[in-house]
Formats: sequence, C-alpha cells, structure tokens
Amino acid sequence: MMGKITFYEEKNFQGRSYECMSDCADMSSHMSRCQSCRVESGCFMVYERNNYMGNQYFMRRGEYRDMNRMMSMGMMFDNIRSCRMIPYHKGQFRMKIYERENFGGQSYDLMDDCDDVQDRYRMSDSQSCNVMDGHWLMYEQPQYRGRMMYMRPGEYKSFREMMSGQRFMSMRRITDMC
Repeated sequence: MMGKITFYEEKNFQGRSYECMSDCADMSSHMSRCQSCRVESGCFMVYERNNYMGNQYFMRRGEYRDMNRMMSMGMMFDNIRSCRMIPYHKGQFRMKIYERENFGGQSYDLMDDCDDVQDRYRMSDSQSCNVMDGHWLMYEQPQYRGRMMYMRPGEYKSFREMMSGQRFMSMRRITDMC
C-alpha cells in the first residue's frame, strides 16, 4: 500500500505545496517551510531537520491545518524538513530492549506495547534495542508521552548517541494501516 502526504507552506493548506509518496530527506528544494499538511493514505514520520534528524512526530491519515497547534498535541517542533513513509507490517512484532547501551544489562523481549518499562520490567530505562520484526514508536516518558522515535528492524546500540541523551520509557507497535 502506497502512502501519500501533501505539505503546504502556509496554514490551512494554503500556499505552495509538495506531494510526497515516499521518503524525502530534504524538503527545502521543494518549499521554504511547512505550516500544514494532509496525509491522504499511509503513515509517515516527519522530522524537524533534513536527513531524518532531530525531533520526530508520527502522522496517520488526517488533516493537520496548523503546525503551531500540533505542538500543543505533542509535536516538539513547528516546521517539517524531512519525512519517511512507514510501510505497513503484517505479522508478528518482536523487539528486545536492553537496560544499558551496547545491548548490556537486563534484557526483555517485547511482542506488544509497553506503556511503562519501569513498572512492567523494573528497569530504570531502556538504552539500546534490537528490533527483529515490525515497526515501533519509542517514547521518552511512560504512557506514550514526550519525544518519540521511529524504530524499524535493526540494531540500535545507543539511544543516547542517536538522540542526544534521550532514553525511552514506553514503546508502541505501529499497527495502523492508516
């Protein structure tokens, strides 16, 4: 299933637009800023900086009329510079989280959402992981709050190096077909 997102330079879907149906590492060649967007299909991760860097925000099908208003709903930035389409995953979800960097300390296997690592596993936080199956969102606070990070299958040795000191306290599977 293909995704489609349209970005607009002004609020309320006004001004110059850029339609995207795949990953885009640098939107600056298409538009000077993004103040609203519309996700017509699929799910996307949007980023505050080029090359999928900086703060991230998950977007599913819907209309996002004002990036400033989105900040009150948990988005930590007011301009989108890059985006990544999240492929739909059907099948099982598997991730192993580790208490310390470089896959050290206690480890636990996850196959479903975890709203509080400390409460469920008695871990103070998670600092590395191995995503075996599926696509996940990691959150810096319990109950899926705070800054988030998109994780696709692969090994992540150090969250601190990836996101300047960030740690993760809850994680959720991306099960949306959007």
